[in-house]
Amino acid sequence: MVFELYAYQLLAFLAYFGTAIFITIAYLILYMWVTPHNEIALIKNNNNAAAIAAIGSLIGFSLPLATIIEQSGTVLDCVVWGSVAIVVQIFVFYLVRLPFPKISERIENSEIASGVWLGGASLLGGIINASCMTG
Repeated sequence: MVFELYAYQLLAFLAYFGTAIFITIAYLILYMWVTPHNEIALIKNNNNAAAIAAIGSLIGFSLPLATIIEQSGTVLDCVVWGSVAIVVQIFVFYLVRLPFPKISERIENSEIASGVWLGGASLLGGIINASCMTG
C-alpha cells in the first residue's frame, strides 16, 4: 500500500516535472524568437547585460509556473496556465520596450542598466503573474 502511494507520487512528480521542462523550453524558444537580440550568442560572448536580462526573464517565468504546478489539479491545467504565463511574459517584454524602444541594441552593446531594467521588469511581471494565478 505504501509502495503504491509512493509510486503514484513519483509518477505525478515526473509528469509535472516533465511538463514544466517542456513548457520552460517552449518559453525560452518563443522568448528568444521575439527578442531582436540573440541572448545565447551574447551570453557566450560574456555580455553581462544579456545574461541579467535573460535570467530575470527566466526567473520571472518560473515563478508563475511554480504557482501553477502547486495549484493545478491536472497536468492539462498546468499546460493551459503555463501557456498563459508564456503570453504574459512576452507581453511584459513588449511593455518594457515602450520607454526604451532600443533596449535590445543597448543590451547588445553590453549596457548593464538595460539588462537590469529588462531582467527586473521581467521578474516583476512574473511575481505579479504568479500572484494573480493564486486567486
